[in-house]
Amino acid sequence: MNYIECINVDFKSTRKESFYDLQLDVKGCQDVYASFDKYVEVERLEGDNKYHAEQHGLQDAKKGVLFIDFPPVLQLQLKRFEYDFMRDTMVKINDRYEFPLQLDLDRDDGKYLSPDADRNVRNLYTLHSVLVHSGGVHGGHYYAFIRPTLSDQWFKFDDERVTKEDAKRALEEQYGGEEELPQTNPGLNNTPFKFTKYSNAYMLVYIRESDKDKIICNVDEKDIAEHLRIRLEKDREEKERRKKEKAEAHLYTIIKVARDDDLTAQIGKDIYFDLVDHDKVPSFRIQKQMPFTQFKEEVAKELGIPTQFQRFWLWAKRQNHTYRPNRPLTPQEEALTVGQLKEAANKAHNAELKLFLEVELGLDLKPLTLPDKTREDILLFFKLYDPEKEQLRYVGRLFVKASGRPQDILPKLRKMAGFLQDDDVELYEEIKFEPNVMCEYIDNRIIFRSCQLEDGDIVCFQKSPKPDTADQFRYPDVPSFLVYIRNRQVVHFRSLEKPKEDDFCLEMSKIFTYDEVVEKVAQQLGVDDPSKIRLTSHNCYSQQPKPQPIKYRGVERLLDMLIHYNQTSDILYYEVLDIPLPELQALKTLKVTYHHATKDEVSVHSIRLPKNSTVGDVLSDIKSKVDLSHPDAELRLLEVFYHKIYKIFAPSEKIENINDQYWTLRAEEVPEEEKNLGPFDRLIHVYHFTKDTQNQTQVQNFGEPFFMVIREDETLSSIKERLQKKLKVSDEDFSKWKFAYISLGRPDYFEDSDTVATRFQRNMYGAWEQYLGLEHPDTAPRKAHSANQNRHSFERPVKIYN
Repeated sequence: MNYIECINVDFKSTRKESFYDLQLDVKGCQDVYASFDKYVEVERLEGDNKYHAEQHGLQDAKKGVLFIDFPPVLQLQLKRFEYDFMRDTMVKINDRYEFPLQLDLDRDDGKYLSPDADRNVRNLYTLHSVLVHSGGVHGGHYYAFIRPTLSDQWFKFDDERVTKEDAKRALEEQYGGEEELPQTNPGLNNTPFKFTKYSNAYMLVYIRESDKDKIICNVDEKDIAEHLRIRLEKDREEKERRKKEKAEAHLYTIIKVARDDDLTAQIGKDIYFDLVDHDKVPSFRIQKQMPFTQFKEEVAKELGIPTQFQRFWLWAKRQNHTYRPNRPLTPQEEALTVGQLKEAANKAHNAELKLFLEVELGLDLKPLTLPDKTREDILLFFKLYDPEKEQLRYVGRLFVKASGRPQDILPKLRKMAGFLQDDDVELYEEIKFEPNVMCEYIDNRIIFRSCQLEDGDIVCFQKSPKPDTADQFRYPDVPSFLVYIRNRQVVHFRSLEKPKEDDFCLEMSKIFTYDEVVEKVAQQLGVDDPSKIRLTSHNCYSQQPKPQPIKYRGVERLLDMLIHYNQTSDILYYEVLDIPLPELQALKTLKVTYHHATKDEVSVHSIRLPKNSTVGDVLSDIKSKVDLSHPDAELRLLEVFYHKIYKIFAPSEKIENINDQYWTLRAEEVPEEEKNLGPFDRLIHVYHFTKDTQNQTQVQNFGEPFFMVIREDETLSSIKERLQKKLKVSDEDFSKWKFAYISLGRPDYFEDSDTVATRFQRNMYGAWEQYLGLEHPDTAPRKAHSANQNRHSFERPVKIYN
């Protein structure tokens, strides 16, 4: 008796809308029906589910997926993109995948439906639209084929272009797969040239026949909810406004005006470097023909500053990529129109005109008459740094004389900062921040001209740190604080055992050394020895940990740990080791699966040995950890990849270069029959396989490969008896199996009376491309991708040991 656990999918309870987006596998499925078959495919239960079933006296516990209902509009997303573990990157699946014009989800007596489903609803669907992706994983183009009224006429919607298309273009040509070029010279027996089609269906929309009259119908205004009508009307008005703006754009100029208030509001909060984010300052949309003097009147109305108290400065982008006020407008420039001024002042041809508005305020906060600016005057902007609060803020600007000295303005700076007049002050020039911070100390005794200060420069200042307090602050001076700000990074740390969950977050600097990073993690975890912390970087494509951890001091900086190709992550994975990482790296750790000779179980062992150890040392270690069929059993170590045995390791082989990341290492007892081979016996590879769904001449391997001894005159009939006994397959299932000699992926089927040994060489240990193939359905549960893609055909209980 089988125990079936049904995972019922109820569309009505999961979403309120009348449609649902369902993801379907493309790889390994020929069409839509094959994908639905995978959903309801029965799998064996494992772990707790199997235990509970067995406690109730049930054998061969299984589970499946059934649907309680289907929606009126069914959106099927084809999984055309997946992560390739072998290539460590995302790939697009361009396999051929067929989809019908009509989709019957009641087929085969409603096998996709649960017993609770309403069988009175006819789940017959008609294809309404096909969304196509043309291109690869890193870029492409989307367009759609749609039947708006479900008539025979298809339309192709490609951006703003709509064209009529026939059904073949909408369906067959979007299946994907390969396309064959027509022969240029039919008279010659040329092999046709095939190429992969990179344009294929990505999403399908089906409408249920019984609901199409309610869905494909005219919509009156009364059918639209009031809140949607209001929203649509606002959207229409906004669209009209933007359309008008776009049509009149050539008549207008956008002027952005920054003031001291903007600098005060932004510096130390939104920004730290430069002076202002121009996207967050007041902007004016002004007709290009408007005289600039009239624009000043607009500013007076908007900001409350009379025109006689306004002085506007042009901004300039410097060679070091900073952006500073450069010079005030001349009277001649203010006599121009807005459009003329933009063209004259904007050498970079930016769409906007950016200005700084200089205003002087008295004690009563009323505007004052601006002093004349001479060539000797330099406009400097000042930021104040507080190392105790780790705070940087804008405190104002001053005109200084080029021949003056910084010490001359210290009283004013102390007043701006609220310092005592006997407080010592240090000054620094903020020069640039890309690609690295440059902030240099200013000598109070050197004249401004010699300091190479000019209009628009930024001076940061602070109280001089006292010798006995410098160590109290993380960033005691302006340069160290700015470097911290430029490089600070919040890192999300996850346990490698729970790679989907954030465990804790730490604020760090991208220029932290390896030692500083692991020390911070060790402190967070309460680990005394930071060298017992091992970190692993994040793969931005797979959203998984990278296969290889970071070696001890294997990178210089935190930034090196976070970069993956051209992307920067904010995730790191950690482990707490039982020995320091330098000691561990002197050892080789191998993950080995042990297949018991007589018990129906597999155990996974983590073997840790010095790098100069041999395979024989590995086998000796495994012997001490497992139950053997008899004390004198001999073990061997195999390399298994994609369900084939590629290698038997010699006991003397060094383990240092053995890779267990993509290959499975399998340890097993050497059967007694293999130790006593007769002079004419053959030792052959035996693999499970099915036919490739796209190419019936090719095979796909699965399950556990193994060796088998065959006698010189042994027929297939005799070998089949031994195989059935070894694999414990029922008579009913085994009667459906086929057996073939396979070389280079091509099957040649045996008859029961055939003598099998004549097809094989004397010693087949290394001949993994010639094998006895067992053709039958792959009934193993579908599992998530693993790095080595190995899956056992006949599941055994798996125990994992560290």
